[in-house]
Amino acid sequence: MITVGLAVALAVVGVILAWPIDPLVPLLAPVADVAKGFGLALSPETGYLCLFGSSTLMVAGSLLPAI
Repeated sequence: MITVGLAVALAVVGVILAWPIDPLVPLLAPVADVAKGFGLALSPETGYLCLFGSSTLMVAGSLLPAI
């Protein structure tokens, strides 16, 4: 269930960033602070990475039910 929760959260962030939904972008300020620590900026490319990570987590969670 943890992987599903993380995958859904990444998908929401990814959709907001990949297709810039202007009213929702300011709500991602805490995510921007965390991303800065890793040297990432909030951009459409980061959104696509989040969408890819979301799909990857969903597959990993379904194949490895213990995580």
